[in-house]
Amino acid sequence: MRIHFIAIGGSAMHNLALALQDKGYEISGSDDVIFEPSRSRLEAAGLLPGEMGWYPDRITRDLDAVIIGMHAKADNPELERATELNLKTFSYPEFLYEQSRHKTRVVIGGSHGKTTITSMILHVMHYFDREVDFMVGAQLEGFDRMVHLTEENDFIVLEGDEYLSSPIDRRPKFHLYQPNIALLSGIAWDHINVFPTFENYLEQFEIFLESIVNGGSITYNEEDPSVKKLVEECEIPIRKFPYETPQYTLEEGITHLETPEGPMPIEVFGKHNLSNLAGAKWICQQMGVDEDDFYEAISSFKGASRRLELLASGESGLAFKDFAHAPSKVRATTSAVKEQYPDKKLLACLELHTYSSLNPSFLGEYSGSLDQADVAAVFYSPEALAIKGMQPLGEDDIVRAFGRDNLQVFTNAKDFESFLLGHSPDQGVLLLMSSGNYGGLDLEQIKALYN
Repeated sequence: MRIHFIAIGGSAMHNLALALQDKGYEISGSDDVIFEPSRSRLEAAGLLPGEMGWYPDRITRDLDAVIIGMHAKADNPELERATELNLKTFSYPEFLYEQSRHKTRVVIGGSHGKTTITSMILHVMHYFDREVDFMVGAQLEGFDRMVHLTEENDFIVLEGDEYLSSPIDRRPKFHLYQPNIALLSGIAWDHINVFPTFENYLEQFEIFLESIVNGGSITYNEEDPSVKKLVEECEIPIRKFPYETPQYTLEEGITHLETPEGPMPIEVFGKHNLSNLAGAKWICQQMGVDEDDFYEAISSFKGASRRLELLASGESGLAFKDFAHAPSKVRATTSAVKEQYPDKKLLACLELHTYSSLNPSFLGEYSGSLDQADVAAVFYSPEALAIKGMQPLGEDDIVRAFGRDNLQVFTNAKDFESFLLGHSPDQGVLLLMSSGNYGGLDLEQIKALYN
């Protein structure tokens, strides 16, 4: 098959392109800008476009399909040419469904935890050399790619994102997968530029439940009231498997999970990660891995990429970096680090970077999210607000929203960096949370300070 990618440089898109090339497909693609690591990986595979930009003459009748990424616009000239030629055009999730139509589809959904749960499942499968197809939103230890597709594997494990499918398909991605086995980890309002009310956001998860095939299953976090209510009120003929945070203990900074064979030390920590682990266990059991084998494999799981990543650990203290940016994730991550290191002074820093986090009507969702930190700081860029065409925010707005009078607020990247470098580690813990880069923060200096 000949497949052309419009916006091939995206994180998910370039991984799909590489996976299809591995499968023997002939791949071409276009984009107007491609960043690392996508650029180097596409170049190594011979898939990097020779010139940046959109070229309608690359769209020809001998293409079997065109896949369009979210980075492209609805009026993209290559997309318009594909429409003129009546070519099959797919969004990323649509094409994944087509590739998995005859497989058992395992879809992990939820506002938080889905990357970690998907990663846990794949870690267990990899540990026992069980081959499965997959799509996950993080680079995993032991895996070359974030997407793997074959003809022969029975299962495909998909991270079920609730964001839009493409510029011309406004459905959330996880509506398109039609899972046989599904999981919901939690629901906390997000993506307010697309879902302006919590009720509208909640409705997307209801539709997800209704998309599960008859006779399939939903594994769900019964500790989340919204999830519990949705699942228990769902009337389609599916099996329902609730889970909750398992028992665990902390001994000298190490988390021990309670198992039928007694306490077992694990590499990850925090109630949210223990909850994720419980969900992953249920899914793995439905995929044929018994409980004892699951515990054996999961004991060596070190975490998903960009989730509580240990930057430095030395005599001066510890430093972690985490992808957390939504309120529920910030609250869970901050609480997890404080619980793991209760006797250490915790400096928690958050960058407000996304559209939702910079929106005044949403800021109140962050109330109390940094309360577990001994010292808390927030950084945001007024330039980012201007670029997004959003109204200015004042430092007082941030302080009020977080409900913490001693919150330190920074709007200048250099001032924020100076604050961090001038803060004595004193054998404490630094937690950096962001989906951005704090305006270009030099992480090597941070690592040196805490080593």
